[in-house]
Amino acid sequence: MKQNRNNDRFKARGKRSDRNQPRKNQKVDAPEQKEESEFVFGYHAALEALGNERGNKLFLQEDSSGEKTERLKAAAKDHSVPVKWVPKQKLDTLSDHGVHQGVVLATTEYEYLTLDQLMASTQSETPFFLILDSLEDPHNFGSILRTADATGVDGIIIPKHRAVGVTSVVVKASTGAVEHVPIARVTNLTQAIADLKKAGFWIFGTDMTGTDYRRWNTDGSVALIIGNEGRGMSKGLHKEVDELLTIPMVGHVQSLNAGVAAGLLMYEVYRGRNPKS
Repeated sequence: MKQNRNNDRFKARGKRSDRNQPRKNQKVDAPEQKEESEFVFGYHAALEALGNERGNKLFLQEDSSGEKTERLKAAAKDHSVPVKWVPKQKLDTLSDHGVHQGVVLATTEYEYLTLDQLMASTQSETPFFLILDSLEDPHNFGSILRTADATGVDGIIIPKHRAVGVTSVVVKASTGAVEHVPIARVTNLTQAIADLKKAGFWIFGTDMTGTDYRRWNTDGSVALIIGNEGRGMSKGLHKEVDELLTIPMVGHVQSLNAGVAAGLLMYEVYRGRNPKS
C-alpha cells in the first residue's frame, strides 16, 4: 500500500403612538448594555483561554478563594482582563447552568483557520489531521480535542454546516485543549480531502468493515475521518478514502462512542510514531 502522493501543494415599520414618545425634557434611560455573548466556564478552560489572549472579563463567584482563584486573578491581571465578583446565580445564568466551578470567562469569538492556514501553520513534516464528519455532540467534540492534544494531533478539520462548532460546552469538555489544537472549518469536506491529497496526505476512514486498525501503516502525512455519532461516515466520503479502518469488537454492542473510537485511533498513530525505546 501507498506512501507516494504528489506533494504539490427581512422590520415591521409602524408609527409609535405619541404616548410612547418621550416628553420634552423627559429623561430617557440609556439602553441596557448587553452581556457578552461568548463564554467559557470552568477553571481549566478559563485559564487556558486567558493564556491564549481570548479573555474579555473574568467573572468569579463572590465567595471564591484558594490557590486556583489566585491563579485566575493573576492570569487576568497579566492579560489586562477585568475581574468581577458575582453571586453563584449570576454564574449559573452565564453558563446556562453548566458546571462552572465558580468561574466564567467572557471571551472573544473563536477564530477558525482555513484549510490552507492549517496546512501552512503545521510544523511537522508528516502531519496528522482529524476530519470530523458532521459530529453533533459537543461532549464528543470536547473529548476528542482533549485526546488530540494529548497525542500530538496537528489539527482538526470540521464542516461549517450541520456539525457542532466550538461552543462553551466544547471548551469545558476539552478542559482547555481547544486553545492548543488548531481547528479549520471548511465548506465542503470532499473538496478539503481532495486538497489534502494534492498535498501528499493519505486519507483513512472508519467503518464496521475494513483493515484492523492494529495493522494500520501510520507513516507519512495522514488524515483520519471520524464519522457522525449515529450515521457513521457519510457515503459520499467513502469513495474518497485510501483505506477503511475498523476496531474489532467481541462483545454484544457493535459500535463505540465516537470520542472513544477516535481516542483509540489517535493513540494508535501516537504508538506507531513513538515506539518504546
